Amino acid sequence: MTVLTPPRVLTVAGSDSGGGAGVQADLKTMLALGVHGMSVIAAVTAQNSVGVQGYWELPPEAVRAQLDSVLGDIGAQAVKTGMLASPVLVETVAEVLARLDVPVVVDPVGVSKHGDALLAPEAVETVKSRLLPTATVVTPNLWEVLQLTGVKVEDETDLRRAADAVLRLGPGWALIKGGHLPGAPVDLLTDGTREFRFTAERHDNRHTHGTGCTLASAIASHLALGEDVPSAVEKAKAYVTGAIAHGFPLGAGIGPVDHAWRLRDS
Repeated sequence: MTVLTPPRVLTVAGSDSGGGAGVQADLKTMLALGVHGMSVIAAVTAQNSVGVQGYWELPPEAVRAQLDSVLGDIGAQAVKTGMLASPVLVETVAEVLARLDVPVVVDPVGVSKHGDALLAPEAVETVKSRLLPTATVVTPNLWEVLQLTGVKVEDETDLRRAADAVLRLGPGWALIKGGHLPGAPVDLLTDGTREFRFTAERHDNRHTHGTGCTLASAIASHLALGEDVPSAVEKAKAYVTGAIAHGFPLGAGIGPVDHAWRLRDS
């Protein structure tokens, strides 16, 4: 019997003790899509279905040691970043990513689903100047677009203007997530020349914790599997739409999307 090693994807993010977002969502997504997930934990949150009660950053030397350990021995075919919390952690991670020759998907996490801050205000400039230039794809939601560029998206016609503003910060591609706009959810992907729009059915389900982490991890997984950026985004969008449709209640607040929905459906 021949044992094949699956593509490897590394997430650099925060831990969600409730299991719906962060590193936990990333690893579940990677497993569901057939890649080997690995993790560098940048921060630990006390988090459940009703909010984030607190978070604690790891020392930069601990984050750097995790990166060196995984990348120096195992390697990766793609990297996804999430919650990095502080300027020093953003700088630590960006320094390593700038030397890698693999796709990098940056989810510029600023706040949680419940509105709790997960990025220090003073770290925003570091994300813009150091992290985004390392990104193959950056996946901001509308609030993160405003935080990073000052562009306020009020309807679908603003998506391209927002994407162009994000691209000026240095990533290869910008995926502007329009799920919080009224009407059918539309995401816009562009590299400044080519443009793709992805639509999906809007599901009447409040249990959507972890959608951003899941989408970014799914994109990274499909890039590691050999897809180009537009195809990776299209397939990731289909996966996360199904996960939202199957989101389930957990605790007293907002439940998670279902990362195993395809397994349950089969």
